[in-house]
Amino acid sequence: MAYLLLLLILLGAVFGPGLWVRRVMERYSRPEDRYRVTGAELARELLHGLGLGHVRVEVTEAGDHYDPDAETVRLSPAHHGGRSLTAVTVAAHEVGHAVQHAAGYGPLLWRQRLVRATRRTQQLGAGLLMAAPVVAGLTRAPGVALLMVLGGLLSIGSAILVHLVTLPTEWDASFRRAMPLLERSGHLYPGDRFHARRILTAAALTYVAQSLASLLNFWTWFRMLVRPG
Repeated sequence: MAYLLLLLILLGAVFGPGLWVRRVMERYSRPEDRYRVTGAELARELLHGLGLGHVRVEVTEAGDHYDPDAETVRLSPAHHGGRSLTAVTVAAHEVGHAVQHAAGYGPLLWRQRLVRATRRTQQLGAGLLMAAPVVAGLTRAPGVALLMVLGGLLSIGSAILVHLVTLPTEWDASFRRAMPLLERSGHLYPGDRFHARRILTAAALTYVAQSLASLLNFWTWFRMLVRPG
């Protein structure tokens, strides 16, 4: 009974943040036409008002994000063309990252360097994980388990590190940048302020949810490798 309770607590801690983030984003995606401007239109308006008219706004299927290398705010189709509270709030959050970049905000620059540094590490780790079963089948060498652990550490561990160091950057983008921008824009309805803050909290916690999921993946791999027999 105690083991089951501990398992439920662990699953709640790992999957709870991600489920809450999705629930918040979906809840305020309706009504879809709540605002006069789309997420993309608001992003362009905010950027021009900040003297960042050179920053592009594009639609993407890869999830909402700001690309510092391309100086581009990228929004998912629902947020790029949507007029919901979620759409405009998420757009303001990504503009917040563009503001950080323009201001030389340290944590954003550190994260950018870390992503570049760990990109090859994650690719190497993924390659080791894929190659290890083949090597094990051909050689039956006990060292293959160690190779798989190393691969997991390189790929999953570096992803966890990137997600965790991203949290301060996300929090700053949400509450020091996006929230004041939304309030000054004149578009945010007074009654929506509290709900916008919930969406911004969800946006900031997205990487926490991803890091917890990555940690669970790593733990699953590790248990499989160290299990006797």
